[in-house]
Amino acid sequence: MKIANRRAVTVGALAAGTVVLVAGPASAHVSVDPQEAPKGGYSTVDFKVPNEKDDASTVKLEVTFPTDHPLASVMPQPVPGWDIKVDKKKLDKPIETHGEKITEAVSKVTWSGGKVKPGEFQQFPVSMGQLPEDGDQLVFKALQTYDDDDVVRWIEEPQKGAPEPEHPAPVLKLAAAEEDGKAAGSASGDGKATEQTAASSGTDTGSGDDSDTTARVLGVVGIVVGVAGIAFGVLAGRRRTS
Repeated sequence: MKIANRRAVTVGALAAGTVVLVAGPASAHVSVDPQEAPKGGYSTVDFKVPNEKDDASTVKLEVTFPTDHPLASVMPQPVPGWDIKVDKKKLDKPIETHGEKITEAVSKVTWSGGKVKPGEFQQFPVSMGQLPEDGDQLVFKALQTYDDDDVVRWIEEPQKGAPEPEHPAPVLKLAAAEEDGKAAGSASGDGKATEQTAASSGTDTGSGDDSDTTARVLGVVGIVVGVAGIAFGVLAGRRRTS
């Protein structure tokens, strides 16, 4: 039994080590968080940048925004210790949002001046929108520069059904309108359930009111009967005295 237990522990440890080795490189990619956002809406997306090196720090991140689906609003949030540069590009075809024509859109955002040290990661938040309604994803190609002048190009677009590339670009999935509808329907269902609960509560409250009314009536009747009994006693005493 002891030998069997030792073998089980050894196999489990090897399996866990394999999981770590497989998951490690995947988690070290430049990525976006959240990984999915609703079509046609606005979202704050964090570009998550881990340091993959043990002897160098990340000192710059460049994120290129898609030109096939230009975004009218791109606003990076300040990150302490980092400088932000926003590049814009004129659009071949103006886009309209909120009744206003947009002739240029952000093409690239660059963060520099700070450091992501070995064993650390940094998030760079960006508010963006209006997200397209005619696409399933947005691909953001990114360049990660280290202080040893090494540049890692996260620019390979993942293909469905194909193995993950060595340097995949960050991809933001766009939720289908049907999924939003289901979510809305679910919310509506919750609302109906809440209404039903409220209705049930109302019914219970009504029953409580009826019970209170009955108790009050019975109390009044008891008082009347008691008063009548006292009066009868007094009259009967007077008659005996007479």
